[in-house]
Amino acid sequence: PALLPIFRPVVRRQFDRMAPVWAAMRRPDSLAPYEQALERVDGPVRRALDVGTGTGAGALEIAKRFQDAEVVGVDVSQAMLEEARRLAPGVQFVQGDASALPFRDAEFDVVAHANMIPFLDETARVLRPGGWTVYAFSAGAETPIYVAPERLRRELERRGFTDFAEITARRGNAVLARRGEGV
Repeated sequence: PALLPIFRPVVRRQFDRMAPVWAAMRRPDSLAPYEQALERVDGPVRRALDVGTGTGAGALEIAKRFQDAEVVGVDVSQAMLEEARRLAPGVQFVQGDASALPFRDAEFDVVAHANMIPFLDETARVLRPGGWTVYAFSAGAETPIYVAPERLRRELERRGFTDFAEITARRGNAVLARRGEGV
């Protein structure tokens, strides 16, 4: 289900308050596992989504890696998105709830998450068959929002994902998986 309506305003306010300093709080190696996972994505990428984009750092990395792709970042916080538009020109940013993404089914070739709660059903819904998903955690198990690779793999397999890779980079780790063609 969508983020409980009672919590959505609380989460939005919290991230709206942090938006002006969010990018400065990030360590230089925060996206290392995210970047390493994106390097392993195989096949054409025409449209990519960064879920929980914050100030757009992940979306900007996707745009650098897949220069011909249309890149979209989604976040619940309007203030974060305002910073993202300033920091990552050329990327489209949309306000939305990660638990009920405002996109059509099978709309993206890549759906990536950096330090995000894994709303796996939504990822499976908006990712085209054969597309790739990335779940990256900048400080591994020390990341405030963290899901162990074995749990992610088990839950993604239940949803028809295959071709798993576990990536370790700097302090963090990531899981890369491909949505099955027949799903």
